[in-house]
Amino acid sequence: MKDKIELLRRLVENSRSIVFFGGAGVSTESGIPDFRSTDGLYSQQWAYPPETILSRTFFLRYPDEFFRFYREKLMVSGIRPNRAHEVLARLEHDGKVKAVITQNIDGLHQQAGSENVIELHGSIHRNYCMECGIFYPADYVTECGSVPRCRCGGIVKPDVVLYEESLDTSLLERSARLIRNADLLIIGGTSLSVYPAAGLIHSYNGRDIVLINKTPTGFDGQAQLLLNGSIGEILGQI
Repeated sequence: MKDKIELLRRLVENSRSIVFFGGAGVSTESGIPDFRSTDGLYSQQWAYPPETILSRTFFLRYPDEFFRFYREKLMVSGIRPNRAHEVLARLEHDGKVKAVITQNIDGLHQQAGSENVIELHGSIHRNYCMECGIFYPADYVTECGSVPRCRCGGIVKPDVVLYEESLDTSLLERSARLIRNADLLIIGGTSLSVYPAAGLIHSYNGRDIVLINKTPTGFDGQAQLLLNGSIGEILGQI
């Protein structure tokens, strides 16, 4: 591992246009459960499977149950950025990281100081009225004891991508362009099993791909540098 860390340092040092593509594993070290591990949300018992609860159909049909799950499992309080978030923010400020492309909705990259963050699946910190389009902060949803309503009477929906909803094509195109122009692609904390987001990495035209993950992925064989372990600990050594 020591030699791999040294190679990672050299790759970062010699790069001027790094793009980071990350998933739930980046935030688990801050205490946010992921969706697919043995301890993740998908392994817990609810009246309905989490995949069902987090669908647009369920949201529209059973908003009370949706928001009960959403507040308890997705709007986790007291969470702070971890070492991975902090290092990526520092590398951006040093002019090396050009963008962070994340599948997470927690806003921890921005909280750590990253500015050019593309949130493919939205953010819990943005919520909008489905009728008039007015936006509301996260506190509005947190403090409401039932289904949050706008002053116009419409339901206030979290600005997150639910199952049965499409990703923003403009964000996908922007992400693909950034990855295509990168001279180093670092992938971390993701199983690379969620599409179309995971398909973005195929836009990369460069030579070096670094993959950091605790468990194997289907992309391991295509990475020039593979590091298995804690992403916070690994990036913290750069």
